[in-house]
Amino acid sequence: MKILIVEDEFVSRHVLQELLHPFGECSMAVNGKEAVEAFNLALSEKKPYNLICLDIMLPEMDGQEVLKTIREIERENKIGGLDGVKIIMTTALEDFDNIKRAFIEQCEGYLVKPITREKIITQMKELGLIKES
Repeated sequence: MKILIVEDEFVSRHVLQELLHPFGECSMAVNGKEAVEAFNLALSEKKPYNLICLDIMLPEMDGQEVLKTIREIERENKIGGLDGVKIIMTTALEDFDNIKRAFIEQCEGYLVKPITREKIITQMKELGLIKES
């Protein structure tokens, strides 16, 4: 599995990396602009990400805008439905407006920090990224 972790805060970024590296190759982006660039690069190399863990409060471009941009890029490239990257929002924001907006823009999951091993594993199983054990 190829995973992109988009998180500007150092500790949270490394916690996610520790939780996810047993499942695949992890790349990291520290802001929204970098996330879109990484997504585009992986797509152009025909090695797209399977999973993106995306914070909302990011410098340069917030996570909601990144989500919207990635889905637009997928549409432009005729990538849809189950072929699209799975995006899990990983954020401290738990208000209804942010949750609603993320699902409208087609995220597959929404986890509120602190992110635990149990939360991320459960979400990945629900999305079919890993098998039940």
